[in-house]
Amino acid sequence: MEPSKVLSLAKRRGFFWPSFEIYGGVAGLYDYGPLGTLLKRNIISVWRKTFVQGEGFAEIEGSNISPEEVFMASGHLSEFTDYLTACENCGEVFRADHLIEFKIQDGIAPDGKYPILSGLLEKLASGRLEAMDLEKEGIKCPVCGGKLSTPYPFNLMFKTTIGAGKRGRTGYLKPETAQGMFTTFNLLYRYHREKLPFGVAQVGKGFRNEISPRQGFIRMREFNMAEIEIFFDPENKTWPGFDEIAGEKLMLVPNTGDDEEIIEMTVGDAVKNGVIANEALAYFVYLTQKFLLDIGIKREKLRFRQHLQDEMAHYASDCWDAELLISYGWTEVVGVADRGTYDLDAHIKASGADLRAFRKFPEPREAEVVRIKPIAAKLGPLFKKDAGRIKKALEEMEVPEGWKDGDSLKVDIDGNSLKVPADCFEVSQERVKLSGEKFVPHVIEPSFGIDRITYALLEQNLKEEEGYTRLTVPPTVAPIKVGVFPLMARDGLDERSREIHRVLVASGINSYHDAGGSIGKRYARMDEIGTPYCITVDYESLEGKGVTIRERDSAEQVRVPEERIAEVLKGLVEGTITLESLMEKN
Repeated sequence: MEPSKVLSLAKRRGFFWPSFEIYGGVAGLYDYGPLGTLLKRNIISVWRKTFVQGEGFAEIEGSNISPEEVFMASGHLSEFTDYLTACENCGEVFRADHLIEFKIQDGIAPDGKYPILSGLLEKLASGRLEAMDLEKEGIKCPVCGGKLSTPYPFNLMFKTTIGAGKRGRTGYLKPETAQGMFTTFNLLYRYHREKLPFGVAQVGKGFRNEISPRQGFIRMREFNMAEIEIFFDPENKTWPGFDEIAGEKLMLVPNTGDDEEIIEMTVGDAVKNGVIANEALAYFVYLTQKFLLDIGIKREKLRFRQHLQDEMAHYASDCWDAELLISYGWTEVVGVADRGTYDLDAHIKASGADLRAFRKFPEPREAEVVRIKPIAAKLGPLFKKDAGRIKKALEEMEVPEGWKDGDSLKVDIDGNSLKVPADCFEVSQERVKLSGEKFVPHVIEPSFGIDRITYALLEQNLKEEEGYTRLTVPPTVAPIKVGVFPLMARDGLDERSREIHRVLVASGINSYHDAGGSIGKRYARMDEIGTPYCITVDYESLEGKGVTIRERDSAEQVRVPEERIAEVLKGLVEGTITLESLMEKN
């Protein structure tokens, strides 16, 4: 299905549309309309059922604004960049790597080689595009053919100020939801009774100041994300349910460099053969597949591609992208990454906070340890009511790497970093028996782009046959579950259909009542927006002979007693009842 047709339907029927259109719109910003809001909410509901409820993960909701220190630590200030080039004639701006990729594609010879442009590939892979002369490489402005500037790095985060005046501090809108789950690890670890593994989920907004967002709903500046951070002991990256899904099949594109080499492999064999690094990573690749199929993504248009080493995000040691085949080509919608200890290590180093877990030894071990001994007589007068908690924090912490005599120490109290002068504690070495050791957990992160998934779901399920449009999304995610119609808006049919509509709404079923136009046009309107079932109240209904239920994809109908309608509809939507079983009973 062409993007123009999807976007036309989305705008006309109220799925989504460009923001601020009366003022000319803003590239990369879209609003969800009434049906789109329901569709997105239902997709997230299935996501929660799969990951939060199904795996017993906790869900949090963090701030959209973070202080600069967070992104200095995470690497986003230095690494979260694209290369920008501007036309010196018309002023249009572009991502330099996209222009280079288009040029490379134009230079492919019939044998698949790059006879003239192989040097461009090397420069693109190096990431140092500021050294490239685009004009010399034959790359001009796609809009007017003008000269392009030398590419330079452009940070994609939206910068702001937290507070006012001299007390204001630099902040950024978050480009992902992940960092809030790392900076609160110590609190989350305590919430989970200091036991690993555990997972933390978050649904929220991401903000990225894209240079030239020109792919509609696929590349946006403000977007919806659903992310999970799963914290592991690196010595045990298994998962309790792995054996149950080991025989399930995945379509994999390993990082051999050939994007067309798709291998069908079971989850168990992928781990056994070293294609996917460990059980936990493979389990969540599979669970991602299950979620996508459950919401209506087509199996034949889904694959998992492993990142090449030179495209790996700065925080990832391994990453698999769920890619969906849509009109834009294979498009990433989910990343399942093994982030190792990168994030927690970075925040430990930057903040001085203890973001580690504890591993108990089978038997106590003797070891030489460096102890911090607080001096209560010094702490009391200096820190007053916080002295007790600072004393405990000092006793529990280890001497930071690089610390030397005379240096102060930082402790974290209620989210505030406090500096403890060197005369408030002593550092000594002792031989003690240890019951265990502290370590930095590893993290596996499945990160879902909800807007891209929503768009792909619409495109893959929008069917057009002889001018008739039908959206074949599953009932679980359909914005409206049932349309309720009187055969005609007279003779008491309208009143009876409204009563049924009210009963369904009271039962928690999202119902829509429509008495306008011919029954055929009303069916067509519901089919176009994906409503899986329609109820028609006819003259036989007034005689106590029930109502008809029509199924969207087959157009089959079955008559059901009116008193059972809510029960039957709920069963049809949830998949516990089929239309075929109802027809057999009739």
